[in-house]
Amino acid sequence: MLGGCVRGSAENAPQPSSAAGEKAESVEITLVSYAVTKSAYEKIIPKFVAAWKAETGQEVIFQQSYGGSGSQTRAVIDGLEADVVQLALAGDVEKIEEAGLIEPNWEQEAPNNAIVTRSVVALVTRENQPKVEKWSDLADGRLQVITANPKTSGGAKWNFLALWGAVTQTGGTDAEAQAFVERVLKNVPVLAKDARESSDVFYKQGQGDVLMNYENEILLARAKGDTQPYSVPLDTNISIEGAVAVVDKNVDQHQTREVAEAFVEFLYTPEAQREFARVGFRPVNAAVAQEFSTQFPTVKKLFTVQDFGGWSQIDTQFFKENALFDQSLRKIGRASR
Repeated sequence: MLGGCVRGSAENAPQPSSAAGEKAESVEITLVSYAVTKSAYEKIIPKFVAAWKAETGQEVIFQQSYGGSGSQTRAVIDGLEADVVQLALAGDVEKIEEAGLIEPNWEQEAPNNAIVTRSVVALVTRENQPKVEKWSDLADGRLQVITANPKTSGGAKWNFLALWGAVTQTGGTDAEAQAFVERVLKNVPVLAKDARESSDVFYKQGQGDVLMNYENEILLARAKGDTQPYSVPLDTNISIEGAVAVVDKNVDQHQTREVAEAFVEFLYTPEAQREFARVGFRPVNAAVAQEFSTQFPTVKKLFTVQDFGGWSQIDTQFFKENALFDQSLRKIGRASR
């Protein structure tokens, strides 16, 4: 099950050993991921450890770090010695590549272009209030919308792109999309720093009528007893894609490439994909997606970051200093913090 490697070959990869040709009794690797994957990895990692032990006789010890995708990206660049990263945006992995820690073309070294989880944007409303099921409803001046600031939050970038694509992916122009986004932004009372803070604003502080959030976060909260109603806009939505990569510079220094690549490969197996699905992620494995089809409503038009030209183009067009997001805030008399 674990014989194939994602990048290179087992024969050529450096291996920790206690003697020539023998594996060490144990090997330690560090996984750095974004916060909402923790519940899945609590189940996936023991499965991988058992499988690796059965096949190789070697014990794998995992060090784990979870947090906001952007902060995790900065931590790895600043010296957190991750062997494997799974982040909320492929663009965050690209930043680690640009820092010289991951080799180019990492997307081609894992299945599915290195996308290991999917989700969509969902809309949470208050109990005893009508559900909000269409993007156009968010421009209604009678509703307050809670979302984070895409200058500081990866999750908020997905929210922004979902709104923009609701117009441009259905035949509208960029000018029409910008006007629509500005109408929605007028209804945002505070631009939170990140997705966690925006959830606190909605749930704990009681602000807003609608919260824009990941579908997987909502499903995980419901599994833990949350009863807030929600809906998934089904005419159009964006495929929120979490990317995984081996951190080449670190695995070569740690001599952990073989086990790190095998772990990445394991994440695409039905065993791992089921655990992602159980905590609310849409599986990338087609067979597992079919098993969980009743959990995830079908979106008629599901678009991706590639429909916007990729993350480099997205950041340049929308989120860099004085790009379209900043321009829109100025138009409506708001400041980006």
